[in-house]
Amino acid sequence: MANDKLGRPSKERAAMLRGLVTDLLWYGKIQTTLAKAKSVRSEAEKLLTAAIKTYKDTVTVTKEIKDDKGVKVKTEVVNDGPKKLAARRKIMAYVYDKQEQRADKEAKSAFQARTEGINHPLLEKIFNVYAPKYAERAEKLGQGGGYTRIIKLGMRRGDAAEMAVIELI
Repeated sequence: MANDKLGRPSKERAAMLRGLVTDLLWYGKIQTTLAKAKSVRSEAEKLLTAAIKTYKDTVTVTKEIKDDKGVKVKTEVVNDGPKKLAARRKIMAYVYDKQEQRADKEAKSAFQARTEGINHPLLEKIFNVYAPKYAERAEKLGQGGGYTRIIKLGMRRGDAAEMAVIELI
């Protein structure tokens, strides 16, 4: 809901929505009030649309890198194209940076191997998991948008606020 104030000043409201959108994109599903869920849906779908439209924009560049022995070796590196880079920066400016957590009883070496080379795991998830999935869905069904679902849960005990679960479809 574009003009919903959610009972907070603008700075607090923006920070709260950023946090909720970040959690939605990280976990795929969150429980909140219905008014917050509707506001989160709007912001999350804008970010996902930006990622979907640009996730294929890559440029292959040849670089010279020195190996362990000091010998220059030419390697091909895949970089983001200008449109994908702009979308990545837009998403980075909005969402909070979530870092990968070590699983219970996961060895430190296994965790480091799993997360090696990933500086922003949430962005990688958006561009490598969500964007291809929703682009394929849009191509198959012939429609864009509708990446989230809101399910009403009923009234919250205590203040009778309408509760809902918002999830990525």
